[in-house]
Amino acid sequence: MASDGGLTGPGAADRAAGWFGECYGRDPEGVWHAPGRVNLVGEHTDYNEGFVLPFAIGQGVCAAASRRGDGNLEVRSRQAPAPPTAAPLAWLAPGSVTGWAAYPAGVAWALREAGHRLSGTSIAFDGDLERGGGLSSSAALECATALALDELHGLGVPRRELAALARVAENEFAGVPAGIMDQSASLLCEEGHALLLDCRSGEGSAVPFDLAAAGLVLLVIDTRVPHALSDGRYAVRRRDCEEAARALGAPSLRSVTDSPDAVTQIADPVLRRRARHVVTENARVLEAARLLRAGEAGRCGPLLSASHASLRDDFEVSWPQADVVVGAAVAAGALGARMTGGGFGGSVIALTEARRGGDVRVGVREAFAGRSWRPPRFLDAVPSAAARRLR
Repeated sequence: MASDGGLTGPGAADRAAGWFGECYGRDPEGVWHAPGRVNLVGEHTDYNEGFVLPFAIGQGVCAAASRRGDGNLEVRSRQAPAPPTAAPLAWLAPGSVTGWAAYPAGVAWALREAGHRLSGTSIAFDGDLERGGGLSSSAALECATALALDELHGLGVPRRELAALARVAENEFAGVPAGIMDQSASLLCEEGHALLLDCRSGEGSAVPFDLAAAGLVLLVIDTRVPHALSDGRYAVRRRDCEEAARALGAPSLRSVTDSPDAVTQIADPVLRRRARHVVTENARVLEAARLLRAGEAGRCGPLLSASHASLRDDFEVSWPQADVVVGAAVAAGALGARMTGGGFGGSVIALTEARRGGDVRVGVREAFAGRSWRPPRFLDAVPSAAARRLR
């Protein structure tokens, strides 16, 4: 995980264009960047039509791309040194492309299925988001592809629609039943702000989140335990939530957010815990947004820790390294900490006063060393701009 501003800094476009030249022997027509995201709070609420509060980060994925005349989509990645994946656009269908290439191929398929005309395209990707780190590298890959295809082929698709199509690609082509949060964050966030997103209506609003002005740092701590949302456990949690909503006679768990006591009516104890997490997490998102708007970002710390406890105990998606990071970070002076992402591996975020950031890093490193685990990796997450063209 880089901590130097990632691929948005000087030279990023040249690096991506140079990689395209190595792959295809010519210059690209353009270079696009899509960021990863950190979700401040609001985990497993998006596919329950609830609320989330993510922000884009500087690290992400660059797509250098050009049109081609043979009707094929060809994709290559500097981070996946393997033979290129090439397929006729007309033949793309779920299951026709697998592995990392399913994400960009899925975007092309989703655009085509929505009635948008595409011609052949070559894309070379370069990125500095650790795959499986819980910072949504897959959505960054999808959104960089979506912007590149949209502009190269003059489609004029609005960003909210691009986000929705990127989600279709992830759900139906790549087979990951994720919600809309990651793609929305990558395409809609503003620098210095978080995005309060209502995942039922699709409406979002920018919430001021200037960490430096508040004297705060948000550390992303990669536990070095990779996760894969396609391994089935994420899908099981989603089914649990759907069953819990049916048990309450509700279209989704969002519908009972204003009546949290309704959760006690669910007879199955597992489904009751799943629903309790979603309902309480929605409340934490709205309270965090209120605190940010009031200029009291530091008071969000306890909300993060409460979110982690809920994810660990009620939703059961945490993992040992994440629990150790949270405990060590808070013990070293963090205002609050929690796992971020879908779970079962990935990263933890810790909100801390800037002056205590070094103490938190030391405390977490020592906790890992004492257990003979691989050293964690750290990133200062800075609320950054959404996806855009670099050249």
